[in-house]
Parts: sequence; structure tokens; C-alpha cells
Amino acid sequence: MAETVLYGIPNCDTVKKARKWLDAQGVDYRFHDYKKAGADPAKLATWLDAAGIDTVLNRRGTTFRKLSDADKADIDAAKAARLLEDNPSMIKRPIVEHEGGLLVGFKEDEWSAHFS
Repeated sequence: MAETVLYGIPNCDTVKKARKWLDAQGVDYRFHDYKKAGADPAKLATWLDAAGIDTVLNRRGTTFRKLSDADKADIDAAKAARLLEDNPSMIKRPIVEHEGGLLVGFKEDEWSAHFS
């Protein structure tokens, strides 16, 4: 069975909810902390390809809003991967890789369908 990995930042409220939910469901997972371990460019490219830029890139956060207009313009997959590698707090949280695929963001009903 493939390892389940939850990617995020420990002090994020949504990540806390997701971790609590996984624990309550008895799901064995490994936590990857972007603040300590960074964001792997190859993983970012895979996620962007699988889920799309608009799903993986959090445009609503303060980090994105602080970017220059040039950085915010014309974002393709390669540019998004570079921006996310340089600014992991712009990655929508959490992201979970598991045997059934990839989950982006915490939606309990969606997660229940994947982990039941």
C-alpha cells in the first residue's frame, strides 16, 4: 500500500482540522512541513499537472497578494511551480497524496469518499 502523505504548515487551521480528521479515522500518514522541509519542484509540477494551477495555487492568501504584478501575470504551470517553490505558503493547504490519488484542500465529504 502506498504511503499517505499530508503536506502543509503545522499552524494552519485547515491543516490542523485535516490532521485531526485523519487521526479520528485511523488513517496512518506522514506529515510534510513546508516550513522545515520545503516544497519539491518535481512534486509541485506533478500536482499542478494532476489538479490544475487554479486548484493548487492559493491566490487568496496574503503571500500571493504581495507578489508583483509581473509575478501575478501570465501564470502557466512552469511559472506556478517556480512561485510555489519560492513561496510554499501559496500552496493550497493541505495536499494529501494517497493510494487513491491527490486531495487538495480539506473537504470532509470528499475525504470520506477517499478514506472509507
